[in-house]
Amino acid sequence: MTHYLAVSPGIPELPQPTVRLFCFHHAGAGALTFARWRPRFPLDVQVLPVRLPGRETRLREPRITDSGQLLAELDTHLGPLLEGPHAFYGHSLGALVAYRFALHRARAGHRPPLLVGVGACAAPHLPTALVEQADLPDEGLLAVLARYGTLPPYLLERPKWLSILLSTMRDDLRLARSLREGPGERLPGPLYGFAGTEDMVATVPAVAAWSRYTSAAFDLRTVAGGHFFVRDAELPALLAAELRLLSPSHPITRT
Repeated sequence: MTHYLAVSPGIPELPQPTVRLFCFHHAGAGALTFARWRPRFPLDVQVLPVRLPGRETRLREPRITDSGQLLAELDTHLGPLLEGPHAFYGHSLGALVAYRFALHRARAGHRPPLLVGVGACAAPHLPTALVEQADLPDEGLLAVLARYGTLPPYLLERPKWLSILLSTMRDDLRLARSLREGPGERLPGPLYGFAGTEDMVATVPAVAAWSRYTSAAFDLRTVAGGHFFVRDAELPALLAAELRLLSPSHPITRT
């Protein structure tokens, strides 16, 4: 059995949560991206980072590059936790995962998220330079990542870590390419776009183009920083504020 959640939903929290926030990480990363988010939300919001296979504690598991396989597995492993009020936030690759998973659930007639947040990601119909470079050899992919500022400098001094990152990044970019395929249908619930003012990968206009992917409200928020503003305090503060407005008044039952 695979384990997508980085935090067990059985860990007691007081008071009972009213909303579960599922967080989907960017390419080449893992659930530790959201390690500092928990204290930045009210106690009644249960922050649940989702860890894709092939990284961190799931390093030995095969990475997924096919969107259909990923959505089926997410449905199997997260579905029981989505019966109560919940929300999705995805960053870069994670934004595509959050959108497609929400759409997948909506098609099946399930309860929609209170909101879907997409950060640092161009709308699915727009071309993206990084995704198009997924099949480059290591040297070429390394150069592209360095050009767009998506490569942590310290990895250049750690060849083994760098090799793992490049392999993971390549498969994650292939997954992103698969997630971008298919019709871009509208979500039934609110969609929030988050764009870094200095992001060279997903510019503000590219994130604003997500407005066509919801039949409900769309709101665009700009935050300070480049592509990895997910690591800063401003983004979770904005999400926490929105969830306070949208959260139901009664706690959910834990699964």
